[in-house]
Amino acid sequence: MAQASSSSAPAAAERDEHGIAFFDVETSVLPAGRCVLLEFGAVVVCPRTLVEVSSFSTFVRPADPDAAVLATTARCNGITRDAIATAPPFRDVADIIYGILHGLVWAGHNIMKFDSMIIWEAFAEIGRAPPQPKGMIDTLPLLTQQFGRRAGDMKMASLANYFGLGRQKHRSLDDVRMNIDVLKYCATVLFLEASPPLEVLKPDEAYFPGELVVSHGEEMMLETALQIDAGPSGYSEFFEPDNVSTECIKITVALLHQFGPRTVIQHKGAPLQLYCAGLSVRFGVGSRYPDRAGRPKLNIVVDIPENLTKVLSFCDDLAKRSSPEACNNSEWTPLIKRYGSHPTIRLKIPTNGNGDTTAYATDMYQKGRDGVISKIEVDVPELDSLFQGNKVDAFFSLEIFDYPQKAGIRLVAKRLDLHFKQWHQI
Repeated sequence: MAQASSSSAPAAAERDEHGIAFFDVETSVLPAGRCVLLEFGAVVVCPRTLVEVSSFSTFVRPADPDAAVLATTARCNGITRDAIATAPPFRDVADIIYGILHGLVWAGHNIMKFDSMIIWEAFAEIGRAPPQPKGMIDTLPLLTQQFGRRAGDMKMASLANYFGLGRQKHRSLDDVRMNIDVLKYCATVLFLEASPPLEVLKPDEAYFPGELVVSHGEEMMLETALQIDAGPSGYSEFFEPDNVSTECIKITVALLHQFGPRTVIQHKGAPLQLYCAGLSVRFGVGSRYPDRAGRPKLNIVVDIPENLTKVLSFCDDLAKRSSPEACNNSEWTPLIKRYGSHPTIRLKIPTNGNGDTTAYATDMYQKGRDGVISKIEVDVPELDSLFQGNKVDAFFSLEIFDYPQKAGIRLVAKRLDLHFKQWHQI
């Protein structure tokens, strides 16, 4: 018989035409290779709050239960032959499923290539017109593009494990609710990464149930940050290496409710950002690998002086010992690499844009021989030629990352000032 949760499928009069229907199907593969439907589950949520409005689930009895429910199927999702032997055939629940899905936005994990196809095939088998969506939200390609591969293969089980949501049960209604939770978690992380509000980075009992602070030595008097007169404003909080006291560097882990820790490297209560002039570019712009949006991942490798090496080595060692990321199974990636006797770092140049247009999230300028600084707006190949064999003044932030296979600190260039090359002179 049909099984509905305490909040069952809404009546037509109560139906919210603007709702989002998250749904999932459980299937079995017949010896001939065709998938048959065994279970359907759906949760309709409010599109403004993602709060559950109604839910419904039912087993579906296939034409041949003995052929459909094999031992492997039962081991995977716990659906046994006895469970579906008394279930209604799809024809008997088709009206309810049609009423839930038709005209709403559909959502689910791999829904476009699998779940929606199973539903349409089931309606075709009974000779009925299938429900049609107002639109589709497939969270598999969406999260793969926006959240990246930090959760491995991006399957629901991997995402659930990444966020500590427990094991995937491979039951329709359970998987739907897990899908909604994963989407909320990913959206929260992406929001915090894109524009973390300043108050989130400071200890505040109104926001955090607790905070772990790892520091070295005692706090000292606040030093004056480097002031930059040339170019656009917004670079007054970048410190030169000689103005950074390692005794004032600490790792702050803010526990953001149930969404896990966000780790910040701080210097005297503010996120540590550094400025260093005259860095020699060892390797020009690398664009070999694409980012999750398909744009080239740009970076340069520069030689660094002793004072910057000291600061970054301290940060790397402290983060490796103290941050939650270092406690995971990921391998810690050293921040500083050496080419011969020269310590080097990699500076990431974020990009954004659509289609053939590439815009740099890093502000880039060129310092002329007359001291005038002009903004650079060139394509990647031209940018590479400007960096090769050049010197650069770099403004960059330190961000701790944690992927399934590796963790460490990445240096994100906020602004790069390229020195004038002598061979540019006429």
